[in-house]
Amino acid sequence: MFELSWAHPIFFYGMPLALLPWLSQNTTKKIAWQGFIPKDNLSGILFILSKLATSIVMICLLLTLADPYIPEQTVERSRQGAEFVILLDRSRSMDDQFARPPRNTLQRYTGVKKSKREVSRDYLAEFVKRRPDDRFGYVFFSTKSTEILKLTYNKDAVLATINAGGLGRGLSQTDIFKALSLAVNMYKDQPYRGSRNILLISDGGQILSTEQKQYLQKVFKKMRLNLYWIYLRSMRGMTLEPSDNDSLLWIDMPERKLHKTFKTLGVPYQAFEAGSLDEFAQAIDEIHKQQSQPLIVEERVPKQHHHDVFLWLALLSLFPLMLSRVITVWGVKKAAHKH
Repeated sequence: MFELSWAHPIFFYGMPLALLPWLSQNTTKKIAWQGFIPKDNLSGILFILSKLATSIVMICLLLTLADPYIPEQTVERSRQGAEFVILLDRSRSMDDQFARPPRNTLQRYTGVKKSKREVSRDYLAEFVKRRPDDRFGYVFFSTKSTEILKLTYNKDAVLATINAGGLGRGLSQTDIFKALSLAVNMYKDQPYRGSRNILLISDGGQILSTEQKQYLQKVFKKMRLNLYWIYLRSMRGMTLEPSDNDSLLWIDMPERKLHKTFKTLGVPYQAFEAGSLDEFAQAIDEIHKQQSQPLIVEERVPKQHHHDVFLWLALLSLFPLMLSRVITVWGVKKAAHKH
């Protein structure tokens, strides 16, 4: 519920001035006999209304000077959306050309000249723009993980952070476990508002220890987290899921080990393999479709001034005064015309 506040409450001390119209002396002339004065009910009503209207005008003007306003507040509303912590890989391999043909092959035109990180930036920015009610957090990770942006509804801040992520050069190796742990901590001590998601974008993997697996399994279930992984394929033909055409070199790839671990966490998990712009776009579209659920969002309502309400009341209260003056002038002219 909104609470009305006053910027200059000192003007309340002037409220007793509204009694002045009722304390004024009667200016009518004294006559010898009251019977000479005809009884006029309309004049009596107008007399009371004029004093009442004058008091109301004075009160409204004082309230206007006191400057009533509703302070800036944060309110909770129900919307459709989700919460996302985005984990973007900042390793050197993310600076490689996206959908690059394998080495020792003839060069072919792929239609993509941007790096994996630049393509990720472009699609993430489009994803955020399509989801106006979502809350986003942002993490860069390589050997270390850095919380760039806490969970926020401020889309301008999120987009600025995403655009900045496409600048500079990548760092050494990657530690995905540290990034996941940091993402989990960003949800810690946060009230549950709706669907919680971690969106991992990386072209590499990691073999997790038994302790790391158990930790992720425990906290993911406790926090009720969903996990998405957009895997940017670096090796042609290699997939996260085993197939009949597998090379012996792919069996123990860290990416496959990580994918297998994610499937055993006991929480909703989905991996997307992006080896082209179309596949990346399809992954973003699918996540967008899946995560449109009831969500409690916080909206910041700016400070609202309401002195104009009292100005209008003062203006409306002037009409009885104007009416009494018009009738008085009309009566005087009518009486003078008769005589």
